[in-house]
Amino acid sequence: MIAYVTVGADDIALAKRFYSAFLPALGYGLTEGAEGLSFALPVAPGQSPVLPDFYVKPTFNGQPATAGNGAMVAFEAGSQSQVRQLHAAALAAGGQDEGQPGFRASYGPRFYVCYLRDPQGNKIALFSSNPNEPGRDD
Repeated sequence: MIAYVTVGADDIALAKRFYSAFLPALGYGLTEGAEGLSFALPVAPGQSPVLPDFYVKPTFNGQPATAGNGAMVAFEAGSQSQVRQLHAAALAAGGQDEGQPGFRASYGPRFYVCYLRDPQGNKIALFSSNPNEPGRDD
């Protein structure tokens, strides 16, 4: 199981604006500190954490943060409508479009997805595979 994902950011305030546009709608809470942003799903008392956590931090070596070529983080939304809403919110918060919300021929018939770049250039996907919604072939 993946425990956490970290992406680097040179401008934490800009990253906060971008990620706060959609992660809270997916249930993530935000904790801020000198080390950056920590997004985590809520944990009931006595329960194990729901993973993965998502961190946005300055680089440890002090060099500029760079996006990985071929690296992407995907977050699951509850519906196709939520994918569209969060895509729009992320764009309004400084993200760049890398693929409008919709079905893709190379994926399963219920995989509804959009792609974004955060202000640092990291690639983000928001998707829904809700079986109660129409699929690509419906």
